[in-house]
Amino acid sequence: MDLFDPPAQRHSTTSLAAAKSIKPQLSRLHKLVLDALGKSRFGETDESLMQLTGLPANTLRPRRRELELQGKIKASGQTRATVSGRQATIWIISHE
Repeated sequence: MDLFDPPAQRHSTTSLAAAKSIKPQLSRLHKLVLDALGKSRFGETDESLMQLTGLPANTLRPRRRELELQGKIKASGQTRATVSGRQATIWIISHE
């Protein structure tokens, strides 16, 4: 498995199939997340990234994690309240 292959549960044939089917779309999905963060003045939570990109949680979060592992984005060290009132990590573009 390549470090940047889509995550999958290796014991699940449906999870493996889903990971294989989304791989051709990764660059487009990564770009959606990067574009949303690039336009943001103060960073975004996963919840706000879902709203901005239109991506569902099960698509957004793995893409955000891949971008984090690639060093393209990082946690800002700050949090913001979600709709439910819980604190969530604010993600920003990494300029390292």
